[in-house]
Amino acid sequence: MKITLNNRIELFEQNKITISELLKLKKFTFKMLVIKVNGELVKKNNYNTFEINDGDNITVLHLVSGG
Repeated sequence: MKITLNNRIELFEQNKITISELLKLKKFTFKMLVIKVNGELVKKNNYNTFEINDGDNITVLHLVSGG
């Protein structure tokens, strides 16, 4: 499977993976994330079931707060 992750091409052996699996594979451990797939926001409670397909464009943003 070939996807675009944060504007970089990524290749995976699997044909489909979930958002949660992607986060584990790419070692995204930050607690506050915003994830979009093909421009659509994916809610955190859907990470385990939302499947990424070949050709999808995924954006993972880390939210940082401070003063």
